[in-house]
Amino acid sequence: MSMTFTEKLDQAWVHSNSMLMIGLDPDPQRFPAEIQGRPDAIYEFCRAIVDATAPYVCGIKPQIAYFASQGAEAQLEALLRYVREQYPQLPIVLDAKRGDIGSTAEQYAQEAFERYQADAVTVNPYMGYDSVQPYLSWQEKGVIVLCRTSNKGGSDLQFVETIDGVPLYLHVAGLVADRWNANGQCALVVGATFPEELAKVRERVGDMPLLVPGIGAQGGDIPATVKAGSNQRGTGMMINSSRAILYASGGDDWREAAARAALATRDAINAAR
Repeated sequence: MSMTFTEKLDQAWVHSNSMLMIGLDPDPQRFPAEIQGRPDAIYEFCRAIVDATAPYVCGIKPQIAYFASQGAEAQLEALLRYVREQYPQLPIVLDAKRGDIGSTAEQYAQEAFERYQADAVTVNPYMGYDSVQPYLSWQEKGVIVLCRTSNKGGSDLQFVETIDGVPLYLHVAGLVADRWNANGQCALVVGATFPEELAKVRERVGDMPLLVPGIGAQGGDIPATVKAGSNQRGTGMMINSSRAILYASGGDDWREAAARAALATRDAINAAR
């Protein structure tokens, strides 16, 4: 019996002593000179970053748009195969933010869980339960639902109040916790840029895992994030950093710089625990 996403994540938090997740957002224009222009540059860059940062992270999060826009889906498949073989302990979250009607969602779920064999996928709840249910039917896989996002415009919709005066992001948190999470496979996306809302979500959903973007390049405060979002065991978060680690150096020491940035970020998170 293979491990569920939640079990794998629980083990990764302990095994790596880390709540840092490395986000893979490969931008060929920012690649180091030695791999510029190679047909497999995206694969080589991401593979080297994974090798450099694997000891310090609790998982990896490839953002599918960065691969699809470059026609590099085959490189993403190869990369995730490499991660599963070399670092089987690390959960893979496919950051796709999918949200569509049931029959289409079935195809997206197949893409995430069969084609890419990800352990979890990010989804958009705007179209309601029947658009998320096809992912939930893969009971061993994680379904990470957008809740309070780290971007400025998130407030346009997420702060709208429901009839009983609850902001929509907290309504989503409650819906996922109380009704969608029957198999214990759900998590929520809550940005580090809003620690007060992060604390409210944690209070509402108990020990449910949270994917927390927004530290690093987006400026989220690490101590405030750890204080607001940790669960009762002092874990509970996948705190994502992408650009600040990926592009820590544009020179020949880019691998070592990424490793140093990951280590420093992990240690900063742990110091706040």
